[in-house]
Amino acid sequence: MNVIGIVGWKNSGKTTLASAVIRELSSRGLTVNAIKHAHHLVDIDQPGTDSYKHREAGAQEVILAGGQRFAIMHELRRAREPTLDELLARLGPCDWVVVEGFKTNAHPKIEVHRQDSAHAPLYPQDPSIVAVAADYAADFPGPVFDINDVTGITDFILKREQP
Repeated sequence: MNVIGIVGWKNSGKTTLASAVIRELSSRGLTVNAIKHAHHLVDIDQPGTDSYKHREAGAQEVILAGGQRFAIMHELRRAREPTLDELLARLGPCDWVVVEGFKTNAHPKIEVHRQDSAHAPLYPQDPSIVAVAADYAADFPGPVFDINDVTGITDFILKREQP
């Protein structure tokens, strides 16, 4: 499975870049899946809905299915958060997985960093960062892309495709 991560500090533009890369890969005829890590309590369901009531009643997993999509909500119920590898194993077949977040994992990652960030770049301490997308000339020993160069970033990602 081909995996590329998009990492960076809050409000650096990770979601914007991840969405643009997914759009570009998809426009090239590739099947793309995505995993987004959130550091806060995530709930895609709303109190009062039927599926919420099912979870609240104790269901471990609830599938919400409709004519256009389905979602599986899995309650951890005090279990540990799944690893990235465990989440990747749950995905359907695809050409690429774009992972947003999971910045401490060792998968290949592109760091999004802005010159006015209050945080130092991650790349000096993370050997799994393979490129940087920035709004300045970052001092990174590998490829540095303009943060808006989605075509160049996508071309770079595709050159890393695993056999």
